[in-house]
Amino acid sequence: MKLLGISGTIVGSKTKVVVERVLEEVRNNHPDIEVELLDLKNYDLQFCDGRNPSTYSEDTKKVIDIVTSADFYIIGTPIFQGSITGALKNLFDLVPPKDFRNKVMGFVANGGTYQHYLVIENQLKPIASYFRAFVAPGSVYAHNDHFNAQNELTDEAVLQRINLLSEEVVFMQRALKGAKQEPQLN
Repeated sequence: MKLLGISGTIVGSKTKVVVERVLEEVRNNHPDIEVELLDLKNYDLQFCDGRNPSTYSEDTKKVIDIVTSADFYIIGTPIFQGSITGALKNLFDLVPPKDFRNKVMGFVANGGTYQHYLVIENQLKPIASYFRAFVAPGSVYAHNDHFNAQNELTDEAVLQRINLLSEEVVFMQRALKGAKQEPQLN
């Protein structure tokens, strides 16, 4: 099983810190699971223009292949202007929805106000629903105050939610993998 963590931004470092922390928990507690980080900052993605995903080249094709090859996900975004990043939205547009179907998604976000946690509920979960993905019941929101000056997470409640989310996505993925068959389209 392959868990892909996605840092869905091309600026800043806090999102990557939170995603990496969830991946670290999975790596430490479930060494049988392959863990990979996709940091959008390291790729030059083309804007989605509606063409067949197989026709994109270079970094865009590579990222589509990385995302589609994963079995389940931890997806992170900073919250800008009360919304997910354009980089993450572009990634969602590039990957065919069928490639997310019946896969588990866990969400993390970070931002500068305490109300921004609602973006997970009001934007990310509906996107996952459109993909017909399975969403972990918990999520993690980290406010800027939850980091120290070195961008390390220091808030115990956030660290506990990270641990819970890591266990939820693994539990759900294992349960779904053990299912006899995936739900069929009618």
